[in-house]
Formats: sequence, C-alpha cells, structure tokens
Amino acid sequence: MAKQKEIKTNAMRILENMKIPFAQYTYECEEFVDGIQVADMLGLPHEKVYKTLVTMGNSKNYFVFVIPIAEELDLKAAARSVGEKNVEMLHVKDITAVTGYVRGGCTSIGMKKQFVTRIDASAEGLEKMIVSGGRIGSQLELTPQDLARAARAEFADIVRH
Repeated sequence: MAKQKEIKTNAMRILENMKIPFAQYTYECEEFVDGIQVADMLGLPHEKVYKTLVTMGNSKNYFVFVIPIAEELDLKAAARSVGEKNVEMLHVKDITAVTGYVRGGCTSIGMKKQFVTRIDASAEGLEKMIVSGGRIGSQLELTPQDLARAARAEFADIVRH
C-alpha cells in the first residue's frame, strides 16, 4: 500500500527553505474548531498554543496578531503596537481572500502578502510555541524566535489583561 504523501503547507515550505526546525502535529478535523479544542485534541498545554488573528486598521492595511489561545486581543494595545489609531477584526468571510488561508488554518507564516505581524510578548519566554500549520488539521511547534524570523514579526504586549 502506498504511503500517503505528507501534505506540506506554504508555511512548512518556507520554514524548510529558511532551515528552521519545526515539529508537526496533525489531527482529524473537517471544520473550524477553536484553538482550545485543538490543544485538547492533541493533549497540548494551552499556554504553549497560539492563535493567529487578522485585523484591519484605520489605514485599511491588514495586521496579523499571534496570541495565546485562551486570551483576547487588546485592540487598543494591538493598534498601538503597529502605529494605528485602531484596528478591528477582519470579517471571517474575508480571511481566505486576504491571507490565502482558511479560518482555523490561518498562520502568520506565508500569507499571500507580508503583513505587519506582532506576536504576544508572553511567547518570548517560551522554549517552544505551537501555531497553525497553515491548514485545518495541522499545527507546528517551533521556537518563538524562529516564528518571529519566519513571519518577520516583532513581539509586543497585545493581550487583554
């Protein structure tokens, strides 16, 4: 029987090209489930798993924020971190058109365009963090510094306290 070919996402190809080591976790899932459910399905600690949120600023530019799955984005802090007056969440129906990824499979690495990206400062102290692999059913584990390099991101304090 032929071995099923591993499905590589754009994010994985970029990491491989940049020689950034990562581990992949896969899970069976047909539709969007939130990050907490994904972490529970994979038996991963919630504080290591991050979700990717896409927003639009006053300037009509898009901004990407990577925050812990159990936290909420502080829109004011997020806007400040990218030099905008304010940002609002991108409508779900626009995610694929803007990023090239689907809801629940959106990652900050390898979107259609390079958007200004911020990773919550809480990640800086982690040895490894886990983010979407670029499709539903795939998660990637890598160091926060490697994620920042691959996504051309900076760290900022962007969650609601």
